[in-house]
Amino acid sequence: MLTTKKKAAIIKNAARHDADTGSPDVQVALLSKQIDDLAKHLKKNPKDFHSRRGLLQMVATRRTHLRYLETHDKRRYNALVKKLDLKK
Repeated sequence: MLTTKKKAAIIKNAARHDADTGSPDVQVALLSKQIDDLAKHLKKNPKDFHSRRGLLQMVATRRTHLRYLETHDKRRYNALVKKLDLKK
């Protein structure tokens, strides 16, 4: 679970302008942080199947946002993927 301060820092880092809270860039950044946190939780608790389902839903949502961004603005997509280190 993200605290308000952590969430604000992520939004500030990924936002395109001051009032930006809903752009695909911000949503992907927030989802990436939540996915990382949940993956750490699942390494400690491998039988937590409800959290695993939530993780899969978040990954699918992030993939959808990235696909949208890739089709509409390739430069922003490449910059975001590089900034968040998503593709290896």
